[in-house]
Formats: sequence, structure tokens, C-alpha cells
Amino acid sequence: MTHTVLVTGVSRHIGARMASVLAADPDISRVIGVDTVPPPSLTRDGGVSLGRTEFVRVDLRSPDIAEVLAAADIRTVVHMSLVSAPTRSGGRAAMKEHNVIGTMQLLGACQRSATVRRVVVRSTTAVYGSSPRDPAVFTEDLEPHDGPSHGYARDAAEVEGYVRGFARRRPDVTVSLLRFANFMGPGVDSPLTRYFTQPVLPTVFGFDPRLQFVHEDDAVEVLRRMATEDHPGTFNVAGAGVLLLSQCVRRAGRLSLPLPSPAFKVLGNTARRAGLVEYSPEQLRLMSHGRAVDTARLEAALGWKPKFTTGAAFDDFLRSRGLRPFGGVRS
Repeated sequence: MTHTVLVTGVSRHIGARMASVLAADPDISRVIGVDTVPPPSLTRDGGVSLGRTEFVRVDLRSPDIAEVLAAADIRTVVHMSLVSAPTRSGGRAAMKEHNVIGTMQLLGACQRSATVRRVVVRSTTAVYGSSPRDPAVFTEDLEPHDGPSHGYARDAAEVEGYVRGFARRRPDVTVSLLRFANFMGPGVDSPLTRYFTQPVLPTVFGFDPRLQFVHEDDAVEVLRRMATEDHPGTFNVAGAGVLLLSQCVRRAGRLSLPLPSPAFKVLGNTARRAGLVEYSPEQLRLMSHGRAVDTARLEAALGWKPKFTTGAAFDDFLRSRGLRPFGGVRS
């Protein structure tokens, strides 16, 4: 059977890497990558080579995505297009429309499709929120005490609701929902990686949160496996272990600036307006209470464990930015 894969969000790093890996698979006949802007590999900016991926410029919020699915007889959809921070031009409203309305349109097109048999959706462990009442480790079945009420995490929680509804309506389709910890690695550009490259790192006074990361190589491998094998369900994805924020600061060779929570908020608002670093309300909660997840379900389903621990993923990121980790590679 012809295996054609559609990947959304190919103008961003992880989406481009995913499309590239699938395009190199001889068992996949076509890879179609969609986004609102051309990927860097198709512009003067360079970027990840997409190989034989066919790029189609389409806004997921429009009905055009249904035409793409129908015309190409798509069998597998990999939805990577969730945006984690608002752009300076579009702002929060445009970000929410892209994330939530775009996903609704895509899932509606998948529901009407006669060829789609597998849907893989990127989500985030941020859906668990960050609270002083949280369990030590979240499993996929635990409900957060204080669910997300802001930004990307709130969008992701809404998206997950629509994904579960789609899975109920189309039980013949394998639906895999992946809750990723924060991405780390040489090619990752995110609010958190930008935070760690500042010369001085503001922290919330009195708190030393636990953080988890997943290396971009491991994230792409999990996505590849989910796109080419049937693993229905919801899965946490993170490198083994945790790092305290204070450990991250020391490894990065940075200075910390402990601030009372209100002052951290004021600084965050100022930095966000200046377009420097995204200190969202959810970032403040993460920097106060942290978050850790259990990945046993993923490892049992795939018979595989991430190559990089949380510590090793962070160290690889530091090396790529010229911030040599103290003591070399750590697990």
C-alpha cells in the first residue's frame, strides 16, 4: 500500500528534521510538508535539508488543508505545528488561533478522509501545569491539581481534548499523542534555551525547581517510530532524570539573580514587551515549582529508551552554544 505522510510545521526545526527523516525512509513513497511560510532550507537562510519532501504552503486555519489531504491520499499525519510562544507581529491571539483552530481544521479534514489511518500529535508536558501540590512524578493518567490557564499550555490542553474526540469518532485510526518535555539540543531555539543563554539568569527567590528535557535527536526518533508503527495512546517523552534549576545555572557557567515572585513577573513583562525572552505566566510557575514525568509507558510500548538523559541533553545544548558544561558530559 502506498504510504504517504503529511507533516505540519516543517518551517520549524523539529518539524523539518522529522520530514527529513521520513523522506529518507524507502518504505515511504511521499512526504508532504506544510506550513504558513517556506522552511529555511528553501530560502537563503539554509536550515535542515528536507530531502524529497514536497512543500505546500497552507494555513491550517483554512479549509485548504482538507484539499491537500484528499489530493495526496495521505495515510499518516504528523502534527508538529503547535507554536510555543507568540510572534511579535501576531501576538497571543494569532498564536491561539493557529494552535487550536488550526488543529480543529486538520482533525476535521482527517475525520472526513477515507485514506488516513494514523495520526501523531505533538503535545507538551506543560499540560500538567506546575503547582506546589503536584505529585513527585506525573504519569499520563494523573490529572493536574491546577491545570494550565495561560498560553501554550492552555492551547495544548485544548488541542488534546480535540484529539481525544477525534480518536473516539474514528476508532479505525491509530492516534498517538506525545507529551514532550522541553526540547534541548544544538538546533533548538525556544523561550527556555534563550533563557539559559542570558549572562544573568533571573530565578524565583526561595525556589529551586526540578526540570526535565528531551534531546532533539530522541524526540525525532520517537516521532519517527510513532509515524511508522502503530502505538495508540498518550505518552510522556523525556530524558531520564531531572536537573534542579540551580544545577543548570552552574553547568551553564551563569550567574543567578534571585528575585521575589512579583519582581520576576515585572521583569518578565518588560522582557516580553521588548521581545527579548518569553517570561509567560506558565514560565513563572515552571520556574517556581518545576515538573517531572514518568516515561515507563513510552519505553514499554517502543521497547526503547532515550539515548540522552536530561543532563546529557542539557550539556549537549551548552556545548553547541559555546557554554562548556562543567566536568564534561554528565548523565
